[in-house]
Parts: sequence; structure tokens; C-alpha cells
Amino acid sequence: VMEIANASSPEVFVLLGFSSRPSLETILFVLVLGFYVVSLLGNGTIILVSCLDVHLHTPMYFFLANLSFLDISFTTSIVPQLLVNLWGPQKTISYGGCMVQFYISHWLGVTECVLLAVMSYDRFAAICRPLQYTIIMHPWLCLSLAFISWLGGLINSMVGSTLTMLLPLCGNNRIDHFLCEMPLIMQLACVDTSLNEVEMYVASFIFVVLPLGLILVSYGHIACAVLKISSAEGRRKAFNTCSSHVAVVALFYGSIIFMYLQPAKSNSHKRGKFLALFYTVVTPMLNPLIYTLRNKDVKKALRRLVLEKSCGCTGTRGHI
Repeated sequence: VMEIANASSPEVFVLLGFSSRPSLETILFVLVLGFYVVSLLGNGTIILVSCLDVHLHTPMYFFLANLSFLDISFTTSIVPQLLVNLWGPQKTISYGGCMVQFYISHWLGVTECVLLAVMSYDRFAAICRPLQYTIIMHPWLCLSLAFISWLGGLINSMVGSTLTMLLPLCGNNRIDHFLCEMPLIMQLACVDTSLNEVEMYVASFIFVVLPLGLILVSYGHIACAVLKISSAEGRRKAFNTCSSHVAVVALFYGSIIFMYLQPAKSNSHKRGKFLALFYTVVTPMLNPLIYTLRNKDVKKALRRLVLEKSCGCTGTRGHI
């Protein structure tokens, strides 16, 4: 099978992207570059603050630092190539480059689905089991859950991406998108892709639908617990604890479900370019903004670090 795949695999892929609308490319280049820089700065700040400020050495910020690292890695696997294609007439990506982008973006996207479910469980434990929270979310469990998220995404990517890579393309190399993704490569195949589609739907159910179900169940329990809180101040505090995560979940899942839970041969991918641009470029930028603007702990930590730096003091450090 590998010989067939190699024999029929093109040396380069043509990423058509937004070439049908050349007047948009310069505008998109500026916007994408701006979003990318803000994303790097915002997510980098979250990681830095979570590591340097001892007050944030809690499970919630450990997972948030993981999410920020994921966002930086995910957007970096796609945006530099996108900027190259938007800037000049060259719209190609090497076969190897396409496969690397394919594997890495798939791995990180799936990992984020699982990690968001893990973060919802952390919020469930904090609000519904406050007295046992430190016992439930002990450091080894946090490390294990983070490891499972990363490993689950990697295994899914290795299986799904490899099955897709083995499809004979018979010289087809024009991808009507700005990135290499599983459904798009499957569209180029010159053989039946039923097995690949079944694998994709099963993986989507396990790594997208099930985590989303766990998130909804967690927040169902959280909503019941919050309604039982007698004081308005207590309810407000509990709501603020979860609102940032809910906003991030809504942004991420709302856009990504459209891309994957649809037939691989569907023409709706053409209409999904701007939606894909949203979840690969805009969402990673919005996540740190949501957490910093809606989170008093992060704001206080940033102020402390800035004051310590301006005073020439040494920041307090610790371990997660």
C-alpha cells in the first residue's frame, strides 16, 4: 500500500486558499499576521504568569498553561505557511510539509478537545466538591489528565492521518483551502474512502462528541450547584469561575464541529474557509484575552509581576 501511495503522491500540493479573491489576500495577510502576533504574546503571557506567580500554581492554571501552549503550537503549525501563500504568488507546500502540518494540527486540535473536557471536570470539582477539591485534583491526577489529553490526540492523529496519507491521489494535488486537513486530502483520493470516513466519524465521536458531552454534564451539575447557593455574591463568584471556560468552549467547539462532522466529499468546505480561518487564527488569540479580561486572579498576577519587575524585585517562584 505504501508503494502505491508513494507512486501516486505529488511532490507538492497547491493550496488554492483565497486565490479566487486576490483583492482580499493583502487585507487577510495584515489581519492574520496581527492576530498571530497577539496570539503569541497573549498565550505566552498566560504561560509565563502561570509559571512565575505562586498564587496561580493551582490545577486550573496548570491546565490553562497547557491550553495556551496548545494554542501557540496549533496556530504556528498553520499560520506561517498561510502568510507565505497570502503574501506572494507561490501557493504551494511540499508533500512533506503538508504531511507535517497535517499530523501536527490534527494532533493538537484533538488534544484541545480532550483538554477542554478535563478543564470542565476541574471546574466541576471546584464548585460541586469544594471541600474535597485539593484531594480530588492532586498534582499527579492533573499531570495524568494532561498526559492523557496529549497522548489521546497523538494516537488519534497517528491512526487517522496515516490512513489518509496512504490513500493514492493519482497525481491530484490541488487543495481548495489554505491548509492540509484530513477531509481535504480525502477529497483528492482516486479510490473509495469509505473506510477512512468511518474512521473519521468514529474518531470525531470519541474525541469531539464525547468530550463535549462530558463538558455539558459537568456544567449541568455546576448549574444545579450554583442555583443552590443562597447568596447572590456566592453565585456571582461561582459564575465568574466558569464563564471564561464556557466562552472558550463555545468558540472552539462551535467552529470545529462544522468542519469535521460532515461528509468528506461535501462542497461545504469551500464555504468553511473563513470558519477555518476563525478557529485556526482568531480563537487562539481570543482565548488568552477571555481569560485575562474576565479573570481577576490573572490580572492581579500580571500587576504583581509588573510591579516586581519595575521595583527590581525577584518574583516568587514555585512548582505546580
